[in-house]
Amino acid sequence: MKIIVLGAGAWGTALAASASAQATGHTVTLWAREAAQCQLLQVQHENRRYLAGVVLPPALGFSAVPLAHLDTLVADADLVVIATPMAALRQMLTAVATCRAPVAWLCKGFEAPTSEPFGLLAHEIQAQIAPDLIAGVLSGPSFALEVARGQPTALVAASAHDAVRQALVAAFHSPSLRVYANDDIVGVEVGGAVKNVLAIATGLCDGLQLGLNARAALITRGLAEMTRLGVALGAQATTFMGLSGLGDLVLTATGDLSRNRQVGLALAQGQTLTQAIASLGHVAEGVYSARTVVQRAAHLGVDMPIAQAVVALLDGQLTPPQAVVALMGREPTVEQAGVALSA
Repeated sequence: MKIIVLGAGAWGTALAASASAQATGHTVTLWAREAAQCQLLQVQHENRRYLAGVVLPPALGFSAVPLAHLDTLVADADLVVIATPMAALRQMLTAVATCRAPVAWLCKGFEAPTSEPFGLLAHEIQAQIAPDLIAGVLSGPSFALEVARGQPTALVAASAHDAVRQALVAAFHSPSLRVYANDDIVGVEVGGAVKNVLAIATGLCDGLQLGLNARAALITRGLAEMTRLGVALGAQATTFMGLSGLGDLVLTATGDLSRNRQVGLALAQGQTLTQAIASLGHVAEGVYSARTVVQRAAHLGVDMPIAQAVVALLDGQLTPPQAVVALMGREPTVEQAGVALSA
């Protein structure tokens, strides 16, 4: 397969390296927005900014063609993977709108509101500006560094199109990377968006040393919030018990490589949000998607108290201890099985 990965951050680099290293003989090109970064990748064969210490496969190719000419780069591709943050997805989809090959994105979250009073999921953006693409998402519990190192990982390829699901499986399934196909793109995308917000809350919980009981309760009730929002948007409830729901939530909420968890830990230690973000050196999608998650939930009448507390915390309306008090002080209710779980 000829695979083009657009975006040379940690995740794009890791997946490009993984596909390039396979014995199946894929031809993989990693596109960098900046020519200077592309040159460094070619010379050093290492992405020292995002994946320091990981030597990239010799067969991996690099490109920095201007954004306006991406259509020529992807013209004869078998698969195009967009590996940019959510904020750049609209621009990238516009650039490859005429692509005939399957297109998939890796970003997780809701876009900041544009023409609507709420932000859109990735597949909604694609339907709006590039409706002729056959497209989907590759998601699931995964730290880029572990994938780049060849450590065992499982992902989900979600799309309404079987051709997209099969292309993603063919491109990335390997002895160290298992790819499952799923047709519930809404559920997979909601899981990827909400888990980042909940990871900030869990980092806060651990940073305040509230204990493992509190962490377990927070993750479980967070899963209920995620499921409620997803079902309201048309997702299948069972999707949230899989890799892109529970799996991604547990990883991001508890793993120390999680940037969103690190934000919560930093805030609990008294850092400002600006200081917490600056210390990461990478994008923490939960910081930017928390408000959009809550906005979409409010529009649908879905109650998400944990996500709401995270937004209030990020906006400086609540201190870390006050956020905990706000959640623990809620009225008692009944825990129900199924999609109608109440927080």
